[in-house]
Amino acid sequence: MNKIIDAKGKNCPMPVIMAKKEIDGGNNRFVVEVDNNIAVQNLQKLANSQGFITDLKEDNEIFKVYFSKSSDAASGEDECEECNEILDKLEENKNTLGTWSVFIGKEIIGAGNEELGKSLMKMYFYTISEGDDLPKSVLFMNDGVKVPTLNEQAVEHLKYLEKKGVEILVCGACLNFYGLEENLKVGKVSNMYDITNCMKEASKVITL
Repeated sequence: MNKIIDAKGKNCPMPVIMAKKEIDGGNNRFVVEVDNNIAVQNLQKLANSQGFITDLKEDNEIFKVYFSKSSDAASGEDECEECNEILDKLEENKNTLGTWSVFIGKEIIGAGNEELGKSLMKMYFYTISEGDDLPKSVLFMNDGVKVPTLNEQAVEHLKYLEKKGVEILVCGACLNFYGLEENLKVGKVSNMYDITNCMKEASKVITL
């Protein structure tokens, strides 16, 4: 019987990552359930790139993408462009494990719709928490301190990262400015000196 992966209500890259974990675990036959066409297309491209074939069934706007191993599936030239970078990071050389940092200076990713930006922030931390190449530290300053205090879903992924040994530092002066000192749910209160040193010691700093 095929294993059923429930990815309904999840936006990309989450369904792709969930399917990739099954493939990496040696599962050659499984089903991913999603509720949007973009996820279906990305799952089909992932399957093609990984030597799988897919069958699609739809019932009341729920899509079931059946994965099965095929020895003569495409070689991967049409791999999902949107998920390419994410999948590459999951397979990245582990020699850089724990040498890079993430700097968060605002509550959302990008510019535009605030709700979308908060959702993207949540998905970003979910993505890196599921990978092998984890950052050495995650640093929050200015408007970014609203993420470990107010973004409940991002907080859960940050807690998971913290359990894996990732250092999470949150600017105390910024928490005080926004009146969020009592709302910190993950990480430890820090200062400009410690945050600056973390950035200096990192091999690279990714700023969102």
